[in-house]
Amino acid sequence: MLNRKLIFAALSLPAYITAKAIAKRTIKNKVNSSLKKILRDPYKENLAELVNAGKHTGIQNVIEIDLKAAHGNLQTRPLGSPKRFNHFDNLMFLPQPISQAYPLPVNTPVDLKVVLGPRASKPLHINIPLMVSAMAYGLALNQAVKIALAKGAKLAGTAVCSGEGPILPEERKYAGKYILQISRWPWGLRTDKQIAHADMLEVQMGQGADMGVSVVSPQEIKGKARRLMKLGYKQQVSSLPAPPGINEPKDWPQFLAQLRKRSQGIPIALKIMAGRVEEDLAFAIEHGFDAVILDGAQGGSHASPPIVQDDFGIPSIYALMKAVNYLNKIGMKDKMSLIVSGGYYSAGDCLKALALGADAIYLGTSILYASASKQLNKTSPWEPPTELVFYQGQARRKYNYNLGAESVANMLKSMVMEMEYAMRIMGKKSLKELGPDDLIALDDFSAQLTGVKKV
Repeated sequence: MLNRKLIFAALSLPAYITAKAIAKRTIKNKVNSSLKKILRDPYKENLAELVNAGKHTGIQNVIEIDLKAAHGNLQTRPLGSPKRFNHFDNLMFLPQPISQAYPLPVNTPVDLKVVLGPRASKPLHINIPLMVSAMAYGLALNQAVKIALAKGAKLAGTAVCSGEGPILPEERKYAGKYILQISRWPWGLRTDKQIAHADMLEVQMGQGADMGVSVVSPQEIKGKARRLMKLGYKQQVSSLPAPPGINEPKDWPQFLAQLRKRSQGIPIALKIMAGRVEEDLAFAIEHGFDAVILDGAQGGSHASPPIVQDDFGIPSIYALMKAVNYLNKIGMKDKMSLIVSGGYYSAGDCLKALALGADAIYLGTSILYASASKQLNKTSPWEPPTELVFYQGQARRKYNYNLGAESVANMLKSMVMEMEYAMRIMGKKSLKELGPDDLIALDDFSAQLTGVKKV
């Protein structure tokens, strides 16, 4: 048998060498021919025109123009705007002055615990100021990913939000602290049993990357999610301008009175697209909300029109400062919890937001990427990671929720360790000790916006 293999290999070697030489020569000729065309063809006939077009128009605009031209319908884009809005980059932390104190030893505990809805009879207590944002089952994510997010949040000692889709029982089973969204869909009021298992309610009136009314066709959602939505096989469903039961502004008092009775003392938050911040905060205070969730223009979404992602709302740092200044002005800063979201990807940005007055940060897109980090080989190089996590994703059945939960918990743990490290440099043992005086601005704009001293 061994001799046969050796003979076969000896006979195959010349053929292999010949084939390799032909392949190299073919590739070389193709490359030379392509280079000649690019370097010699007149510009109007040259493929290099796409380089100029890409720089001038932007490759994303070129792609989206082609999609619109090809399909002629309302195009939606996943994961938020590509725009680079002003953020926290020109704010820097200051270490302790060496004449007064030194950094804390590495083993010094740092208290990052947060209480949300302090006026509620059953406030929400979490161990870290980072939470897993609302991401809907069915409308966005598949079951395995929702379980991964729930398990990962519990491992990290924080809360996870249900999102606006139908309630997935398995998610609640694996979650620790659980925020239930009262959404703008026919199923959005939730049942008494679902509310009884929640630690906070979130009334969704908008988000950073989406607002208004959406339509979901029968082709977009099938299977379990459709059954939980209680939809017929071919039934189309639309979101509502407000949660069921609110048809005009005068309906809010009765709606909230009933919701408070059903919630039995847990906090009730209002989630909004950051826009008319002061007016919306005044509304939330007037109606007795315990917290407000401000989703800045950098917020992501499973799918929403580019015009909403790119051209609506206020970027996160602007919204944060408008909210903090307003709440301080009316003496409500310590009574109304302020949760911010939209574009928070690093521990530094999160800690800066907390220093400026946020009580907690919702993480969405960054958590979603983390949930797929150990499983990218299941889609690369031909498909994006979202094919693993979306409800209709082509690779959704390959997703392992235990690996996903581990990745989510690891990311949150790593970010917390960074925040603790930074706190020790500043000599802070608790978030309560952190404030705007621990920051310095590098430019006039950031100083004027935040009230932080300029360098």
